[in-house]
Amino acid sequence: MTPVEMSIWVVALLVGLALLFDFMNGFHDAANSIATVVSTGVLKPQHAVAMAAFFNFIAIMIFQLKVAATVGKGTIDPAIVDHYVIFGALVGAIVWNVITWWGGIPSSSSHALIGGLVGAALAKVGPSALITVGVVKTVAFILISPLLGFLFGALLMLLFSWLCFRMSPAHVDRWFRRFQLLSASMYSLGHGGNDAQKTIGIIWLLLLTGGYMTTADTSPPTWVIVSCYVAIGLGTLFGGWRIVKTMGQKITKLKPFGG
Repeated sequence: MTPVEMSIWVVALLVGLALLFDFMNGFHDAANSIATVVSTGVLKPQHAVAMAAFFNFIAIMIFQLKVAATVGKGTIDPAIVDHYVIFGALVGAIVWNVITWWGGIPSSSSHALIGGLVGAALAKVGPSALITVGVVKTVAFILISPLLGFLFGALLMLLFSWLCFRMSPAHVDRWFRRFQLLSASMYSLGHGGNDAQKTIGIIWLLLLTGGYMTTADTSPPTWVIVSCYVAIGLGTLFGGWRIVKTMGQKITKLKPFGG
């Protein structure tokens, strides 16, 4: 990847676009962590998003920047990445997030970003820009992940049904309301620690290709890290209620035990 001369205004525009994607990530994917606690009545919507935003942000103090250093690696040839590829990837991911939010369709912002990078690389260079093994692996996990979630969810439901067989429904409900708070908090923490780092990685890559950083720099600037965590936290605060409704009410009817 050879650094190219890039205007500071171009860099500023792309950084702003990356932060918009990060905001949309929090806005769009907030539903994943709060749909269960909202639909089961464990928390009111405003309290749920505040909790999710808080845990999204404090992930900055817990997770190392492992994900940020690997964004885009293994799927496209790093040598072809420039500001055009980054622009195309971000715009594609943002547009897809808006479309799926409007339709109330649960969808992964991370997969949208990877798809944007692959599409932009194809448009610029063609199939030779793709790393076939990485692309196949990514597509495979897009298909496998829901199946694994279904399997583990069913097994856990059966296990806890057996463990709680002799307990009264009210007692079970009371305990699992508490467990839901814990699971939603941990999910939000993981979401912040994982997804904010993808935007950090994109901006880091942008600064490298623009010549504003060198490969000798082992981590992105502090302002990049903080701004990305703030953006995803703010996005979560505004929450994508259309998707919350789909996940918590239209796909299945949840009680605290199932949530």
